[in-house]
Amino acid sequence: MVSIADVARDAGVSSSTVSYVLSGKRSISSETQRRVEASIHRLGYHPHAGARALASSRTSVLALIMPLRADIDVPVLMGFVNSVVTTARNYDYDVLLLTNDEGPAGLRRVADSAMADALLLMDVEEEDPRVRVLQSLSCPGVLIGLPNDPGDLSCVDLDFSAAAKRCVRHLADLGHERVALVGPSPVVYERGTSFAGRFLRGFTAAARERGVHATSRACVPSYEGVRDCLDRILTDQPELTGLVVHNEAVIAPLLSELHSRDMRIPEDISVVAVTPDEMAANRPVPLTTVPLPSEDIGRSAVEMTMRELQGVRSPEIRLLSPRLTPARSTARRV
Repeated sequence: MVSIADVARDAGVSSSTVSYVLSGKRSISSETQRRVEASIHRLGYHPHAGARALASSRTSVLALIMPLRADIDVPVLMGFVNSVVTTARNYDYDVLLLTNDEGPAGLRRVADSAMADALLLMDVEEEDPRVRVLQSLSCPGVLIGLPNDPGDLSCVDLDFSAAAKRCVRHLADLGHERVALVGPSPVVYERGTSFAGRFLRGFTAAARERGVHATSRACVPSYEGVRDCLDRILTDQPELTGLVVHNEAVIAPLLSELHSRDMRIPEDISVVAVTPDEMAANRPVPLTTVPLPSEDIGRSAVEMTMRELQGVRSPEIRLLSPRLTPARSTARRV
């Protein structure tokens, strides 16, 4: 393993000079700095993380708080994680992933232990008790999600209300007059998860605006849950011709259940789903989607965090505009 002494010897300087170049705590001539940096690059030297943290009072670690619950679709969630990790590496930061549902106490524990320089919070609720705690901490915090009152915290998310409206308007433009929403698991609504409430309100508003008969049902992510959800929807609306699916975990069993009931897509029923593009393409019928922009959201969250770590305090709420990608699962109603 290359040491700081090896770098010093290669650059023809003392070990303390190399340390000063790394920490930036003392002025070094530009020529010496270039020589040291060239040696670091040539030898492939990587500063010891613990020593670097002691020297700079920084850990070069971001904490991503992402509670793993039974109702969460892990593959979709990992798209956000991958984006956060990849963007953080561009800033020479690592990511500490915290998956226990510890609530406000968990935020305090992470902050008090100085394990990370900043906190990124996912699975945000409308009335989230963690928000006030995050505001009180000395380290920066950014929300991937939008609570009712974010205060002075920066937030980034898909505009889920606008996404729901795009789905309903797409079906209405194709002549569908009776549509239904297959929503997240009931516990997601009971918990007051922000994205679920915003999507439901957008769906209801757009249906009212376009004069579309609409119903919505929460759906447990299981085959039994899908069958029960579809039974209830068809009892409400026997002449249903359009489905909006806002529950990635049930897409496969829902398509299977529609097939078993001889409900052809899109001849008998059109389906539009909120899901990553790559998950929509690998279906028996390619799905019309409003894609989840996990890469853009994760990147934006890290960029907001790094600005705050650099001392730039400019809180913002950034809701990404949805786009709709038409495919073969939706068609004009004849």
